[in-house]
Amino acid sequence: MIQKKPLILGLGGTPRRGSSSERALAISLKAAEAEGARTLLFSGAELLLPMYMPGERPSEQASPLLAALRDCRGIIISSPAYHGSISGLLKNALDYAEELRTDARVYLDGIAVGCIACAGGWQAAGQTLSVLRTIAHSLRGWPTPFGAMLNTSVPLFDGEGNCTDPAIRGQLETVGRQVVGFIQARHRSIPSARSSVMEDAK
Repeated sequence: MIQKKPLILGLGGTPRRGSSSERALAISLKAAEAEGARTLLFSGAELLLPMYMPGERPSEQASPLLAALRDCRGIIISSPAYHGSISGLLKNALDYAEELRTDARVYLDGIAVGCIACAGGWQAAGQTLSVLRTIAHSLRGWPTPFGAMLNTSVPLFDGEGNCTDPAIRGQLETVGRQVVGFIQARHRSIPSARSSVMEDAK
């Protein structure tokens, strides 16, 4: 078991508090906490960052996000579907990961990435989930085997943000558990991999 609780960063939602994508993300993060993780949510107004400009000094507004990206051991991304893809708000936030290109851990190398797509129909949800997975791969992250898709054309949440559909709630919780499970499996495998290298060197 990991001694220090790993940090899971949640990114998603819209500028409107209480959006379906934000509520879905909160459920996944809660499941990750139940598995022993710490969580940090960046949503709503926290994602209203200046447009990322490659080659220029990042805005001070982005400092908390960059610190969280560097500290996290896993990420859960939840996006609404805007015309078959992720929102510009979320894409801009993810573009700031370019600042990690010269870090010891480049981008999201080896980081578990849980993906959630919310749309007013299944086609857009599927397309958006595919985009999220592609971005995770491009940043050297490891998308979890399971990704959640929500069809928000039907009510899924009550006034308190609870998911009223048990099957959908189970999907969201699975995403959170798989992110933590990946971290735990990777933590256990690293010592054995090092031992194997040492044995081969003898």
